[in-house]
Amino acid sequence: MLTKRDLLRSAAVAALAATAAKSAPAMAQDKAEWPNLLEAKNIAEEGFIYGLPLVMNYAVMQEFAVDRNSGQFKAPFNEINNQHHVATPEDTAVITPNSDTPYSFVWLDLRAEPMVVSVPTVEKGRYYAVQLIDGNTYNFGYIGTRATGTEPGDYLVAGPDWKGEIPTGIRKAFRSTTPFALALIRTQLFNPDDMSNVEKIQAGYKAQPLSGFLKHSAPPAAPKIEFLPATTAGIKDNFFQYLDAALQFVPATARDEPVRAKLAKIGIGPGKTFAFKDLPLEHKAEILVGMKQGDEKVVKWLDSGNKNINGWNVGSFFGDEAFYNGDWLMRAGAAKGGLLGNDAVEAMYPYTRTDATGEPLDGSKHKYTITFAPGQLPPVNAFWSVTMYDAKSQFLVKNPINRYLINSPMLPAMKQDADGSLTLYIQKDSPGADKEANWLPAPDDKIYLVMRLYWPKPTPPSILPPGEGTWQPPGVKQAS
Repeated sequence: MLTKRDLLRSAAVAALAATAAKSAPAMAQDKAEWPNLLEAKNIAEEGFIYGLPLVMNYAVMQEFAVDRNSGQFKAPFNEINNQHHVATPEDTAVITPNSDTPYSFVWLDLRAEPMVVSVPTVEKGRYYAVQLIDGNTYNFGYIGTRATGTEPGDYLVAGPDWKGEIPTGIRKAFRSTTPFALALIRTQLFNPDDMSNVEKIQAGYKAQPLSGFLKHSAPPAAPKIEFLPATTAGIKDNFFQYLDAALQFVPATARDEPVRAKLAKIGIGPGKTFAFKDLPLEHKAEILVGMKQGDEKVVKWLDSGNKNINGWNVGSFFGDEAFYNGDWLMRAGAAKGGLLGNDAVEAMYPYTRTDATGEPLDGSKHKYTITFAPGQLPPVNAFWSVTMYDAKSQFLVKNPINRYLINSPMLPAMKQDADGSLTLYIQKDSPGADKEANWLPAPDDKIYLVMRLYWPKPTPPSILPPGEGTWQPPGVKQAS
């Protein structure tokens, strides 16, 4: 009887046989140096889990800051790009994009010197946040309404090797674990007519080298890098090549040295060049099996790594290096669930692919409702939303009214039920003119819903602590 592993390996070998028949590939490493097949498979599995966030982040950096022809390019390193619109189905570089707040992006190259990120005065009552994310996908700092207030200020962002003094005038300094990092800025948009106000705030965001801030001469420029081209769409086919490239810019730490030593055994890491096409057939098969099993573990964690509350997955899986503490499976689950997400104190993200009974959400088969009981809207200091995604791609869904979410700024236009509750209608077709203000259009296919609670209230009623809070998201129910 064939085991699941045997079947996986047989399928992998079959898929590769045609390629192998055409050419006899050379060995990437001397055969004597390679681990045995089972060990190679285990390394590939562990390496996939460890490397998934690094690879996803590397591909986004390529599309946003390196490849001007990617279709997703924003700006070169150390230059801010302000988006004067919210995300739409055309935005496909980052899965589960937020469509509540116009984004501003600045990919930071911290090799030559730190960068200074400056923010303007933002009026009280408007939420904004500058999330600092490094190449490990660690959130290593925050500037914004919750973290630092709405006053203007200058903030220093340094790379892992910087040893200078923090100058006068800097309100706070942050340190990235990697030489490349992302400052991801969200600015709250109240309604479409509010965009001009958002643009004025965005114009006040600035990023400049420390030498420019101090009006000193600049240090020598960092060497130009020929990055390995990468795309989000190409991750599946080029995973370990991308990981090999990404690791050049992720300094090893005590936490990840063991897994990186294992990856080096199969030719992955700084100073190495992983060439999948050059591997012997049996090693290719084991690598593919390991990757598949690693991905299955990540999916399983996403399905069970949080607390199930009325069908919603509720938990906290974004944070800094200490938060993850070497839990690569949680970090991979976080990236696969929604790359570049916030810490729980900044935002909570209940998500679901099922209704309250556990049945998969499918817009081609059913209509659904979500009802918030009177006085039971999500408890937040900023705002909340419910966003619709296609379950397969995790991208926003095209629809006839160009509505990708329902959020709290839309409440004045929405209709309450007779008892004061609020019902959202989740379906592919309009529920009728009288209910259309409460309609969240769904795909004619499987559904993935994400709720966002920005700056969740820390005291009851609250969704915090994650999975244990006194407020619970209401279940998605099939409409009768």
